[in-house]
Amino acid sequence: MMKQNYTVHPWHGISAGVNAPDAVTAFIEIVPTDTVKYEIDKASGFLKVDRPQKYSNVLPCLYGFIPQTYCGQKIGDYCSSKTGRTGIYGDGDPLDICVFTEKNITHGNIIVPATPIGGFRMIDGGQADDKIIAVMYHDEIYSGWDDIDHMPLSLVERLKHYFLTYKAMPGAPNKAEITHLYNKQEAREIIKASMEDYFSLIKSE
Repeated sequence: MMKQNYTVHPWHGISAGVNAPDAVTAFIEIVPTDTVKYEIDKASGFLKVDRPQKYSNVLPCLYGFIPQTYCGQKIGDYCSSKTGRTGIYGDGDPLDICVFTEKNITHGNIIVPATPIGGFRMIDGGQADDKIIAVMYHDEIYSGWDDIDHMPLSLVERLKHYFLTYKAMPGAPNKAEITHLYNKQEAREIIKASMEDYFSLIKSE
């Protein structure tokens, strides 16, 4: 009886969404007002402090991951096929997602229904680290963005700048790069591949 009252693990106990990859559930770790980078603790399912944000760049959206996804062999192979590079592997984390909404959501550790509209093909330290770009389902403003080309380029560039600089140290080489901006169809393919990677991971344990 007591087990039924426990909170489920956000990565494993929440569905990616009954209509995934067309529409997904996003577990939100960080909101734009956060000055600390939080991320899920894989063992416990609790949010943990990863590190304070080093600089003043601000994340322009909600940020988290899609439950029951994993960036493994299929994600690495997909990245290799699109970039022509070899030796790329998934980063071993759930698939990241950025969710735009006009609403002022002030804290993470929540789930948000989201519609993918595109994404960044990001390689960080030789590992595939895709960032799905989505809008909150039925958002009054942003739900009109049906595909990535509907998003203002200035906002795309702002999001890109965040991911290319949030880990950088002055004078040190930047290990992260974004090779492509892709549309919603490819975002769905990435989500599907990450779901397949996740079930392969579960089967192997």
